[in-house]
Amino acid sequence: MAKITPVLYPKSLKEAGALGERLKDARLRRRFSMDVVCVRAGISKPTLAKIESGGPSVSFGAYINVLRVLGLLDDLALVAKEDALGRRLQDELLPRRKRAPKKKPVAEGESG
Repeated sequence: MAKITPVLYPKSLKEAGALGERLKDARLRRRFSMDVVCVRAGISKPTLAKIESGGPSVSFGAYINVLRVLGLLDDLALVAKEDALGRRLQDELLPRRKRAPKKKPVAEGESG
């Protein structure tokens, strides 16, 4: 079966590339060679190279394994943590209490 590569919009490709650069920088700051990360993450060198270039065809599991090796797995918990738009949309679906219209006060001398 042929592997399907997801098509990303230019802005998404740019973000994927930036993520790859950050992962590569994190690896270099820790002075980990590609070989060390590959062995610990259970991936091949070409896969790590794709991750570090922001390749969209790499499995999410491979990205997670690299984050684990680099000690950055907790950062994944921050993705979509504050979903302001989602919360607003959810709140719109909540039932709203309907109130009866306020009665106007009856003036003296008027009957009700």
